[in-house]
Amino acid sequence: MTLEELDKDINKKIAENEEFVRYTFFELKVRHNLSEDEIDEVLRLARNKFENLGYRVYFTGAKYNYQGENRIVESNEYLVAIKGL
Repeated sequence: MTLEELDKDINKKIAENEEFVRYTFFELKVRHNLSEDEIDEVLRLARNKFENLGYRVYFTGAKYNYQGENRIVESNEYLVAIKGL
């Protein structure tokens, strides 16, 4: 996945739901057929972009609060980004 493709994908996800964005194992490993090293790089770049846009970013196993509920980033989720907390 190129930087341009990632940027386009992030913008598409934000357009679908500006408040809550997630990247799953299926999306990155299966749909995009990325290696573990490529996934690590995508997650690093995505974290930077989301943080620059005012999102809080959480990775697999992290606890977070969304809409008054305590949640955990599930094992099949790589990244969750929540707008403006």
